[in-house]
Order: sequence, then structure tokens, then C-alpha cells
Amino acid sequence: QVQLVESGGGLVQTGGSLRLSCAASGRTISTYVMGWFRQAPGKAREFVAAINLSGDNTDYGDSVKGRFSISRDNDKNTVYLQMNSLKPEDTAVYYCAADYYSYRDIFRADKYDYWGQGTQVTVSS
Repeated sequence: QVQLVESGGGLVQTGGSLRLSCAASGRTISTYVMGWFRQAPGKAREFVAAINLSGDNTDYGDSVKGRFSISRDNDKNTVYLQMNSLKPEDTAVYYCAADYYSYRDIFRADKYDYWGQGTQVTVSS
């Protein structure tokens, strides 16, 4: 079992930045593909970013490319999401997710076995 706890969410103005953290426990994340998803009220869960085991391969959803950056520190068992140039449409609950080993189908939420409880990000206009 992998337990994931997100932190770093909050209220920020348009154009601002936030850094989300996802701290894992139970197992080392070094053998897990890590992803970030988000869900706004009334909308489906949306892929935001993913990172492979070593951290040298990343992918992003079209709506966040060039603004968000995912990274990982396997020694600290933590994954990060740096969010810059935030927009009101980025408002959502952000979830961290983990899947064992395979970097296939990273855009699919049902691929991931473990999820955090989410952290709210609100961007004011």
C-alpha cells in the first residue's frame, strides 16, 4: 500500500504561482509512476502531469503545458507540481496518484492504483 498526502494548495490571484507537494508513505515511490490530476465542480477528472520512475520523462495535459512542471525526489519520497501563470480555469481539487512501474496510459485516471485525498487550488480573477 502507498499512502499519498497532498499539500500546498490555497487561494492565489491570476498570474500567481503555487507549488503542490505529494508525500508518500508505506512504500518507496521509486518504482511508481506518479501523476497529478484535477477535478473542478461538475467536471470529469482531468490529467495534469505525469513523471516516470527516474524523473527524466514527463508529460502534461494540453491546458497546462508550458506553465506547470512536475518533478520528483525519490529520496524524500515526494512528488511536486510547480504551477505558474495560474488562471481561474485552473481552479480545482488537485490529486496525486501512483501506479506501479509502467509509463503506459498515463493520461487515464483508471490506470492509477493509489490516490491522495486532494488539495484545493483556487485562482481568483
